[in-house]
Amino acid sequence: MRLFVLTRHAHSTLNLEDRVNGDPSVPVPLTELGRAQALQLGRELAGVQLDRCVVTRFGRTNETATLALTGREVPTAVEPLLDDVDVGDLEGRSIAEYRAWKREHRRDEPFPGGESLNDAARRYAGAYERILQRAEETVLCVCHEIPVRYAINMAAASNEFDSPLHDVRNATPYVFDADGLRRAVERLRALAG
Repeated sequence: MRLFVLTRHAHSTLNLEDRVNGDPSVPVPLTELGRAQALQLGRELAGVQLDRCVVTRFGRTNETATLALTGREVPTAVEPLLDDVDVGDLEGRSIAEYRAWKREHRRDEPFPGGESLNDAARRYAGAYERILQRAEETVLCVCHEIPVRYAINMAAASNEFDSPLHDVRNATPYVFDADGLRRAVERLRALAG
């Protein structure tokens, strides 16, 4: 059976500061807590044969994967389609400002200078589809809260991107079989238009 383990990166300095980041060129390291979480993720996955690890262009996903895979030789690939949402002019702003903007706008309206949440959802569907097309049996995917949340909710046939699960914990593995990830792709495409 093919397995896909999705996880949000470990706790980062921006999590600590409650700020948003959608630009992969901005350096955002893990905190001490985050490094411990990444190592714990590695212990939790020690009994699972991993054939490939997929990360985004953001350093915090690569740092999480590197720590989680310490002592293992697992080839890594970068999947830019799983990058965090491009929040444009909201880059570096507070989570509160980001959420306030979201409340006042529709999902298909792009963040000023960025992309819309529906654009990001379609991008995530494409990323998961590409991962499904890979030959490996078991893939660890270290990405961001939103693509993990969307995959979980869509695989569960929710009509809401952000529920029933909203808060995705850092460095927590969520396991999908191929059918579950395909359901997530289909639902993402259907709801994002």
